[in-house]
Amino acid sequence: METVIHERKQFKYMPSQLSLKDQFWVDMRAFERDHGIETIIFTHGDSDGICSGAIAKSAYPDSQVYFTSPVSLLQKLELAKGYRRVIICDIAIDERTSAELLQRLKEVAQESDLIYIDHHPVPENGWTESWLHNDPCACSSELTYKVLAKRLNRDVRRVAIYGAIGDYADDTDSVKQWCEDWDKRTLFFEAGALIQAVIYSGREFDFKRVLVEHLAKDRIPSSIPDVLVFAKKCSELEEQLRLRIKKQVKSLQNIAYVIDPKGYKSKSAIYAAAYGQRKVGASAEYRQTKHAYDVSFRSRSPVDLNLILRDVAPRFGGTGGGLAEAAGARIPVANFKAFLNDLDTRIGEEEHRLKEEHIIDKCH
Repeated sequence: METVIHERKQFKYMPSQLSLKDQFWVDMRAFERDHGIETIIFTHGDSDGICSGAIAKSAYPDSQVYFTSPVSLLQKLELAKGYRRVIICDIAIDERTSAELLQRLKEVAQESDLIYIDHHPVPENGWTESWLHNDPCACSSELTYKVLAKRLNRDVRRVAIYGAIGDYADDTDSVKQWCEDWDKRTLFFEAGALIQAVIYSGREFDFKRVLVEHLAKDRIPSSIPDVLVFAKKCSELEEQLRLRIKKQVKSLQNIAYVIDPKGYKSKSAIYAAAYGQRKVGASAEYRQTKHAYDVSFRSRSPVDLNLILRDVAPRFGGTGGGLAEAAGARIPVANFKAFLNDLDTRIGEEEHRLKEEHIIDKCH
């Protein structure tokens, strides 16, 4: 990374609100604004977020892309000061700070052109602004392409397909239609390599910025440095993980689960469901500093995990939510078993209700 020396700028907000690292990036943003960069993009660091960010950067090539998360977005918005255009992709709204975030976004929208694109469920109250583009039945990559389509080369749909595959959202009408213009075998090879490389890279955000730069220019993932090497390493680790889960998985009535599988949580949840022969898989990882379990859920059931977890988790001193078929929770250790048993019961009750009322997936 190049070292850029510039004169320190003055800002209206209190520096004490930011870490030294974030203050450095604020100063870097000031330098960029002084040199004509008008657009800043905030996006998530998973494959859907990376592809969404790349599509947005393809629409606005001179933009800067930064990775953030639901819990960090409110603070990271300080970096957006002075930009003409602010784009946010694939960042779920943290309900604990949703009112404050909404107010801050309204302020941003008064100062800049704001575009917020996301597919996660939004809070019920107040989130009806024209700058919000939300559809829980599509991934953010698909939505980002559609929102910015007038500024994009048609071939960039391929990047949206990669993001859709990475988010298990390649069964929408639009993505299925787009796939008809490509050899599906090649699409899945390239998407698979990209997804595995992203997972293996973890929090290596410099590598993810390289991915965004290349994908924004519609370069195939297999041509990007380190992608195939990282993808191979990820697949090797995943195979070891699969074999461990096959031996360790435990099953309740509706949930199969593993605890501390020593590997990728989301993949662990998928294999737990497979080898535990249940429709919902869970992978719990102990966080010593929080004295809690972080749990990843993956479902092939018609129940909405997001709604159930948002109701059940707080009653056990935790938090939870996400998407209908892919969600997460953080639960105190002392309450974990009781939480899991209650959740198992709720899933069974909800499946029975949906069957009785003949309700299927609302997106299909």
